[in-house]
Amino acid sequence: MRAVVCESVGGPEVLRLRDVPVPDPGPGEVRVRVEAAGVNPIDWKTRSGLGAAKSFGGKPFTVGWDAAGTVDAVGPDAAGLAVGDAVLGMARFPGPDGAYAEYVTAPAGHFRRRPEGMPVAEAAALPLAGMTAWQSLVDVGHLVAGQRVLVHAAAGGVGHLAVQIAKARGAHVIGTASAAKHDLLRSLGCDEVVDYRAQRFEEVVGPVDLVYDLIGGETAVRSFDVLAPGALLICLPTIAVEDALRAARERGVRATGAYVRPDGPGLTELLDLYTAGRLRVLVAETFPLERAADAHRLGERGRTTGKIVLTV
Repeated sequence: MRAVVCESVGGPEVLRLRDVPVPDPGPGEVRVRVEAAGVNPIDWKTRSGLGAAKSFGGKPFTVGWDAAGTVDAVGPDAAGLAVGDAVLGMARFPGPDGAYAEYVTAPAGHFRRRPEGMPVAEAAALPLAGMTAWQSLVDVGHLVAGQRVLVHAAAGGVGHLAVQIAKARGAHVIGTASAAKHDLLRSLGCDEVVDYRAQRFEEVVGPVDLVYDLIGGETAVRSFDVLAPGALLICLPTIAVEDALRAARERGVRATGAYVRPDGPGLTELLDLYTAGRLRVLVAETFPLERAADAHRLGERGRTTGKIVLTV
């Protein structure tokens, strides 16, 4: 099969299309013929030697964990799925045998059936970003109806899903983004929008119960000024978490990181929102598998609205 392989860490140019053996599903696993693979920041961080790369032992690896396609083989004791099922999921995160390939194997519980009518690119765009937002807001932030939530980078891959999850749970949602994206954010459920280029958000946003910071650095520190008593800041970028936590301790406010994990029930919750028309998955651009390097170059600019997807 064709797969995008990192034989060394580095820039986008280390992503090489190679012929590799087709994997066989082990006990409890299924093999999926991949039709589309989502592209996430953890992909290019891992490619560059950060992210999950340290756990791969210096061996060649394939990045990418979001996969949408069709089950074509079922291993022993794999329950819940059958050959021919159209599925989506976050395959074996954060292991090294990733989804930038024609086939991927993973535990059956990492996948869910794809709703009828859901485009395959949207299906590939949803799992990792959607579960990151869900686990951050619901499992870590314990978001409940009536709370005020500030989402930074609200139009990005995780941000646009976080806005909709928060709105679906009855929150008052405030999003930061450039002015050109404000109409989109309102359509996704933002009650207030802030142009971070024209305004300092801490000067125009009232006290909030939860800040979901998808930027880090100075943005996290400035966000302390809008936290209501007892409120929480969740900082997502892994490279920014320690600095944010240290600054929070110095200020005497609450902050934490959030780390996504495979979560079949959480993915089911997201798909329920999707089928109910309460969750839109925005795909910014698609690239064929052989142009994975170009997809990473676009993603690393940090200006996309929604998700980037590889078609396989």
